[in-house]
Amino acid sequence: MSYRFDAGGSNGTQTNSDNEDFGDTSFESQPLLNAPEDHRRTRPRTPAMTKETDLEEARPKQTARITGRRLFTVCSILVTELCERLTYYSVVANMVLFCTDKLKISSDSASVITLVFSGTVMCIPVVGGIIADSFAGKYNTILGAGLIYILGLFLLPASAIDYRKWFGGDEDMSLGTRKTYFFVGLVFVAIGTGGIKANVGPFGAEQIKDLGPDAVQSFFNWFYWFINAGAVVAYSGVAYVQQEVGFDYGFLIPLLSMLLAIVIFMIAKQKYIHQPTDGSIVAQSCGVCCQSINKCKNPSWRNALKENGGSYDHPMVEGVKAVLKVLPVFGIVIIYWAVYSQMSTSLFLQSERMDITVNGAKLPAAILNIFNTLIILVMIPIMDRIVYPTLAKYGKSPTHLQRMGIGIFLVALSMVYAGIIEIIRKKDMENHGFISQELSGSTFNASKISMFAQVPEFALIGGSEVFASISGLEFAYTQAPEFMQGLIMGLFLMTSGIGSYVASLIVTIVQSWRTSESSDWFPEEANDGHMEYMLFLLAVLSLLSLVAFIFVAKWYKYKQPHFEGETVVLPPPYENQSYESYDTKVSAALGKKQWPPEFDETSRL
Repeated sequence: MSYRFDAGGSNGTQTNSDNEDFGDTSFESQPLLNAPEDHRRTRPRTPAMTKETDLEEARPKQTARITGRRLFTVCSILVTELCERLTYYSVVANMVLFCTDKLKISSDSASVITLVFSGTVMCIPVVGGIIADSFAGKYNTILGAGLIYILGLFLLPASAIDYRKWFGGDEDMSLGTRKTYFFVGLVFVAIGTGGIKANVGPFGAEQIKDLGPDAVQSFFNWFYWFINAGAVVAYSGVAYVQQEVGFDYGFLIPLLSMLLAIVIFMIAKQKYIHQPTDGSIVAQSCGVCCQSINKCKNPSWRNALKENGGSYDHPMVEGVKAVLKVLPVFGIVIIYWAVYSQMSTSLFLQSERMDITVNGAKLPAAILNIFNTLIILVMIPIMDRIVYPTLAKYGKSPTHLQRMGIGIFLVALSMVYAGIIEIIRKKDMENHGFISQELSGSTFNASKISMFAQVPEFALIGGSEVFASISGLEFAYTQAPEFMQGLIMGLFLMTSGIGSYVASLIVTIVQSWRTSESSDWFPEEANDGHMEYMLFLLAVLSLLSLVAFIFVAKWYKYKQPHFEGETVVLPPPYENQSYESYDTKVSAALGKKQWPPEFDETSRL
């Protein structure tokens, strides 16, 4: 990046070039400012650009069109993610049912197992991100994690098959052995999917990031679209096979899907753009923090800089600052993910106890997740091609955090609706009786109300993902320096994992309040307690987190995106005006704390 003062002639040009990222105090990618009045006599007048919207409009227009090699590599990554997500959702779609029917585990314990597994899957990406950023690189980390993934997927069908049917023996596998295969398989699956999730999104964005922020935003929109395309297949076709044909065949499908994902990913190896690694990110980050506070009387980030006796350069220090800046945002989003995880637990238990037939044909209870994914598949193209471009045209583009706030509000509404449906469902059973229905060998007393009454629950959660999850991925990518993208993406995904743990903790807490089975907020048998109370509790927690999120978002300062090959051109100061005074005006116009672009001395811990 370069910047220069233009005094109207070649003799007045002063140039300084560097490649450092100064975070809030950098002067990257800023457009031409309005020249002083006296200077306008010798050069054409340019529009005044003192507002953020003007600055955004003045940036060089970069095409978001992806063609040729880029299109091939991006499509390879997107299809790989589709297959991987089909695999993952095939594993979790009927996990509660598999645990209760095949492993003879109670429904509340099965829900906890599902939540803990989902939480672990989302916490491991932090490790995957660190490995990729530090030494392995994103491509190698994704490939290695995929191979571990496949190892676990071999164990899942082994835990489900009937050995007498498959091998003609006289004895079947013992329940203890079946559980061992299943849980060990889940460990490998968690490691594999965690290593992939932290890196596949940033790796795809790296292929097109030089096309500008619009291309990056579009990539993440379609990245999420492919994720949910895989989920549709898992929750409809694969879930049906598991429930009506058998888990042995139902677990073979995700194994084949993941094998296909690895093959597709490797095909484009020679065409990918690979970013170099930058050593141990965690060790360097800890070193920056320690050196920044080693002077108790004057703690400052400057203490870690090489020119002040520290060991680190500007980009590393600013990278650590970027991580710490996003942590409050990530922390609040945890509640969102705790509510989101209810689709595979409490909402699934609710589905099992509603009429799952249509004209006599039995549908898988997990099929309702399709409405979560369908709303996403429909909304993403609309938002990407119509809504966001239209808002941008009128200068009303919502920020990442504004979009995430909308998502949190929608997920709160979904829990309110789910609680109301639970009340209506049980009241219907009291007034009009119930039906008995069998799912994979287990029998449930169910309401005569169709399970499709739950569609708004899943649709609202799907709509919330379009705003909260996609924007969160884009936020994590854009606010991270290149050498920390895996780490920050892993931290964002970790919020989902912690959210699942929090949901499990909430189940444990509300169960401790019980005085009888009928007073339990999350009973072993959903017909006997008051699960609606827990759903309403989750809605309240979501609204409280939204209030906290608005407060944090109000004070958050975004990192300015960097556009490669751009030159910053500044006019000279007014006649007889000091550069110190002019610096203040430039800083105010650009919304910066300081100019020239040197390290911010006022930055404190």
